[in-house]
Parts: sequence; structure tokens; C-alpha cells
Amino acid sequence: MSRFRALAAVLLAGALLAGCSTFSEQGRDEYRRAQGKAAEPSLGVTEAPAEATKPDLPYDVRPLLQPSKKYLGVAAVGAPASMKNVDAFAKAAGKKPNLVEFYSAWGDQYETAAVRNAWNYKALPFIAWEPYDKTLKQIASGSQDAYIRDYARSVKELNLPVAISFAHEMNGFWYVWGTKKATAAQFVAAYRHVHDLFDQEGATQVIWVWSPNVINPAPNVRLKPYWPGEEYVDWVGVIGYFARYGPSTYRTLYGPTASQIRAFTKKPMIIAETAAEAGERKPADITNLFQGLAAHNDVIGFVWFDIDKEADWRITSGPASARTFREQAADPRFGFDVTTP
Repeated sequence: MSRFRALAAVLLAGALLAGCSTFSEQGRDEYRRAQGKAAEPSLGVTEAPAEATKPDLPYDVRPLLQPSKKYLGVAAVGAPASMKNVDAFAKAAGKKPNLVEFYSAWGDQYETAAVRNAWNYKALPFIAWEPYDKTLKQIASGSQDAYIRDYARSVKELNLPVAISFAHEMNGFWYVWGTKKATAAQFVAAYRHVHDLFDQEGATQVIWVWSPNVINPAPNVRLKPYWPGEEYVDWVGVIGYFARYGPSTYRTLYGPTASQIRAFTKKPMIIAETAAEAGERKPADITNLFQGLAAHNDVIGFVWFDIDKEADWRITSGPASARTFREQAADPRFGFDVTTP
């Protein structure tokens, strides 16, 4: 993700848009689940034999939308194509994450091997789908329909739940699909068009995530014009980082954004990307994040960007940070200790 350190307090404050990079791996592996195996009501992550029979019905993602405990997610280098860094994060955190986020460039095939890896780890895969090569106007016009339909058919064929965030941080100016090159109306049209094509293909295994950045770096950009509508969104995925300068509490970092959003939707909210920049304040930032989430029942979890990229966001950037994260993650309200039945 872009960082604009020259704007110091403003940009470092809210977004510090952590470096989204594409970890793309093409794959067409079929995942076969046991006939009649139902989702666990809490998370739905149950391992299935590789050679089982495909179920006749599409996977029902509804039990995953409002979990009984909060999601503890991570984005890590190479994951979930490789789970090595997720394992390292779990060891440091003292708890296995149950959601793994990764980034996919527009034009990539649906990464079935990566999705299956996350699922077999007992974690929900979460894809940030980044339309770098085509404009939102082109996507909405139908010129990309063959690609979108092929992607949707792959999602349907694999028949595993996946969260997808299309064109995240659209209310910022740092991406090609952001405010400098696209309008709110173009974003809404493209988002709805992609969603509609998935529905037409019967790819109902998707949890659709609408992911604005916190408004701090772009306070004059209103969020409501970017809202696709209740029928098009399952989760609101707010993105915001605790930078060395700027908002230092859950309330000041996420509160203004949440206030705007709650004026037009009550959909479940997840912190789709967050982390704290290395420094003396990091343990306090980690505590703020966990305690803030614990105090908000409508926020169902967060994804920690555990990558050293332009800043060291990893929970292991210092011993006090690692210790604090481990202590906070031990709270039984966060994450799931899922075992194979």
C-alpha cells in the first residue's frame, strides 16, 4: 500500500496504508468435500478428505457472517500459498489465526490452491482483489465479463467460502481506482457489476466485503456515495493503521469513519487491515485495538498486516509488542481454537 510520509501527521495518522502486494499463485486444484458435511456454526472450517465427493449444494456462508467470537486474522508474506509465516505469527501470537488475507491482481486466476491451504489451516480465506490493469469504467462496461465469469465459475467449482474485497480503499487517492482517477459512481457500478456476474454464475460462496480506508487522510471524501447497497455487501471492512504520528486510540482512529458508516448501514464491520508501527507506543496501540474491538459488538474482528514493509508492522518488531499481542489475543472473545472433528 502507499505511504506518503511527507504528509506526516495526516497520512501517517489514519491510513498508513500498509503495502498491499500481490502474492499470486495460479491454481486449478479441485477441492472435494465429504457428502453432506455441514459448516460448523462458529467458524465453519472443517477439514475434508481430498478424494471426497463434491456436495450438491453450494457452501452456505451465512453462519460465518456473525461469528460467536471475533475473527483473529493475519496477512503474511507468501501466505496462504505457503503457510510458513502464518505458523510463525501463530507461534508469536499464542493463537492460530482463523482468517488469512492475501492480495490478488486483476487478471489473476482464482487461486484455488491458496484458498484450499487457508481452509485446511482452519482459516477463512480473504482476498483483496486489486484492479490495477483495468479501470472501474471498463469493468462496469462489460469488457471484463469473460474474465469475471471465469473467476466466478472457479469459486463455484471449488465450493469453499471466501471473503472478497473488490477495489479496497476506493475513498483514497493513492490507488489507480481511487479518487484521482475514478468517481464514486464508477466504483459503485463496477462493484455491483462484479457482484451481479457472480450471482448469475451461482458463485454464492462469497462473503462480499466493502473496504473503505479510514477517513483521516481524506476527510472531505464522503463514504455514502461509495456504498453499493445492502444487497451487495456482507461485511464492512474498514482499513486503518496505528502510525507513529496521528490517532493513537481506537476511538480516534476508527470512530469518525464508523460514525459515517453507521448512518447508512448496520452491516457487520471487520477491521480489514491494521497494524501498529514499531516504536515505544506499539504495545499501547495493540492494547487499544483489542480493547476497542472488545467494546464494540458490531465489529467482528480484525486482520493484522504482519509484514515489514516501509515500516515494521510485525507483532515481533519488539519483545514488548509480541508479549502484549500474546496477552491480548489470549482473551477468549478473540479467535477460535478449532480442532478437526
